[in-house]
Amino acid sequence: MKTQSENINPADLQLSRHFRLSEFTRSATAIRYGIDNTPDADSIEALQNLCINVLEPLREHFGAIRITSGYRCPEVNEKIGGALRSQHMFGEAADIHCGSLERGRKMYNFVVENLDFDQMLLEMKGNVLHCLHISYSCRYENRHRVTSNYQIK
Repeated sequence: MKTQSENINPADLQLSRHFRLSEFTRSATAIRYGIDNTPDADSIEALQNLCINVLEPLREHFGAIRITSGYRCPEVNEKIGGALRSQHMFGEAADIHCGSLERGRKMYNFVVENLDFDQMLLEMKGNVLHCLHISYSCRYENRHRVTSNYQIK
């Protein structure tokens, strides 16, 4: 007989009040290449810390947040051309859709002024906001490294 916890789909795991694991593991690249993008227990714990310490306060202040990229297994990270030591591979980073440059800058300022975080990039494609990349680490002391106009291809 299965216990109740054995019947839970891992993708439905509630990381915090408003965030589920599936929001962080969904990947068109993983689907396209048939890659299992399931994080290990340490990465899930890191995602929970990211949610509790950064994403929940952001959501409380700004309303619903859409994660555009969360956890990436090394194979997915390689396929998309991610950094070799990307914090996404450790469950420490998320990219957030902001909707507008104005909202992105407000979110950026809120984090800088109120939250503990490791790295934050306001990622731009030319003059258009792509996303807000934010990370939180439990492996080492958070550096509070910021870039407000990080140009991506």
